[in-house]
Amino acid sequence: MSLQVEKLEKSMAKLTIEVSADDLENALQSVYKKQKNKISLPGFRKGKVPRQMIEKMYGAEVFYEDAANELIPKAYAEAYDECEEDIVSRPQINIVQLEKGKPFIFTAEVALKPEVTLGQYKGLEVEKYSDEVTPEEVDARIREEAEKNARKVTVEDRPVQDGDEIILDYEGFVDGVAFEGGKGENYSLEIGSGSFIPGFEDQLIGAKTGEDVEVKVTFPEEYHAEDLKGKAAVFKCKVHEIKAKELPEIDDEFASEVSEFDTLDEYKADVEAKLREKKVAEGKEKQEDAAVEQAVNNAQYELPEAMVDTQVSQMAENFERRIQAQGMTMEQYFMFTGMTREKMLEDIKVQAVKSIETRLVLEAIAKTENIEVGEERLDEEIAKMAKNYQMDADKMKEFMGEEEKKQMKEDIAVQEAITFLTNNAVEK
Repeated sequence: MSLQVEKLEKSMAKLTIEVSADDLENALQSVYKKQKNKISLPGFRKGKVPRQMIEKMYGAEVFYEDAANELIPKAYAEAYDECEEDIVSRPQINIVQLEKGKPFIFTAEVALKPEVTLGQYKGLEVEKYSDEVTPEEVDARIREEAEKNARKVTVEDRPVQDGDEIILDYEGFVDGVAFEGGKGENYSLEIGSGSFIPGFEDQLIGAKTGEDVEVKVTFPEEYHAEDLKGKAAVFKCKVHEIKAKELPEIDDEFASEVSEFDTLDEYKADVEAKLREKKVAEGKEKQEDAAVEQAVNNAQYELPEAMVDTQVSQMAENFERRIQAQGMTMEQYFMFTGMTREKMLEDIKVQAVKSIETRLVLEAIAKTENIEVGEERLDEEIAKMAKNYQMDADKMKEFMGEEEKKQMKEDIAVQEAITFLTNNAVEK
């Protein structure tokens, strides 16, 4: 494999990658062996047709596409490792030459990490924060804990109220016709959670156990399904069960059950201390966010679109995996939230741009201020991770590859840059 790098405008580059004719021939032969059992010609048993006969019958290009697909990932990975430029996007592949007996040549257009020109990042102004905790805040926090420890009690002597959890069947209809993805059975829904289309949950308030209820909603104009956009729909629902929260008494017994303390007064004092710690942490975080935002706004850079697109794709894929892990398809997520794929990607792009800009500027600050992470600092961070995973730190470090360690050092340097910004900011 040989590589040529041509820098283009707007932090883009074109990698020209050449694979030897011998490697191409090996790939063609590999594809032939995989596919020969599927090919039959008159006069030959299935799987026994010589490659030359297949190429004569169907053309020399019959195996080209699959051979290219076999060669490109490995060749690009080698080129990526060999390239001294900092590639920050997925490649756009274009085949230049694919012919038996000649080198296989293709190009990969990629985005490179853009240059950052820093503006002011020292002496930035940030807001002071208070660590004062009021008795009302302590009571509210204790009530939250009581909510977590509430029992779910099935009720039959009253209708659905806000905050109840209900078990229901539902099926949606538009113009009297059931639509795909609009049906569920024995579904658990918390009233007031906002899980379904606006107006859906409100109309179930007042329903009784065993009762059939018709819920009328209108799908948003920007809904993901074309045939449902702006349409009025009727959901036929049946409430099977109503569960209400039963909160425990907030007393010494409650305190001993939810904490390490024997009395409510001791528990309250601990809650107050933890709320104060939280306010300090949140205050510092706000200062960090404000300092980083100003440093980013003061810097100059130009983001390559391919870099943003790659980040958006990765974030969208991660989000979809999280939704699926919750037992829901993306179609169901869009239906219940009223979100569309286009709107979701638009929102993700805003997050992606902010994430990229922040990272680039913080990396530039770390470089300018000579913030370097040595092995000792890396070991400290690995030890923290190992403790969280209940692993031996040395074993965890052994499992990590050099690329992972490098990435970890870069992440630590970015965090150190945030600390540097905040320490050099001015409270107002």
